[in-house]
Amino acid sequence: MSVSIPYKRATFVTRLPAGHRYSPSHCWLAVSDPGRWRVGYTKFALRMLGELVDVQFDRAPGSAVRPGDVLGSIEGFKAVSDLFCVGSGTFCGGNPALRTELESLGRDPYGAGWLYEFEGEPDDRCMDVTQYQGLLDATIDRILAKQKAEESA
Repeated sequence: MSVSIPYKRATFVTRLPAGHRYSPSHCWLAVSDPGRWRVGYTKFALRMLGELVDVQFDRAPGSAVRPGDVLGSIEGFKAVSDLFCVGSGTFCGGNPALRTELESLGRDPYGAGWLYEFEGEPDDRCMDVTQYQGLLDATIDRILAKQKAEESA
C-alpha cells in the first residue's frame, strides 16, 4: 500500500502519494516498470483545467522525447492545453483507457487516471513530495494574492 501525505491550503485539499516525483507543471511521475515512468496530472492541475472533454496524443509511441516536448493536447470546456513531456527518453504511448474513460482522470488521478508513459529519466527539475508541497504553497499564495488585488481594485 502506498503512503500518501495530506495537503491543505486555503480551500484546496488533497492527498499526495509520497513515493511519486512531481514536475513544476503539476504532473506526477511514478515508476511503472524499471526505467519506465507513468505520468499524470496532479489533483491541483486537474482543478485548474476544469472539466475535461478530450485527450489527444500526436506523438507516436517509440519516438524520442525530451522535457518540454509537446505530446498532444487536453481539452476542457474552457480551453485546449498542450500536453508536455516531463522526461527524456522514449515515448511509450498514452493511457488507452482515456479514450472511453476520461472521467478516470478526475476520479483516480494518481492511479487509473494516468496520461502517458515514457522510458528514460525524469526532468532534472522534478521534485519529491516535500518540495512539491512548497511549490503548491507558493502557487496557491500567488493565486490568492492576485484575487485579493483584483477585489480591492
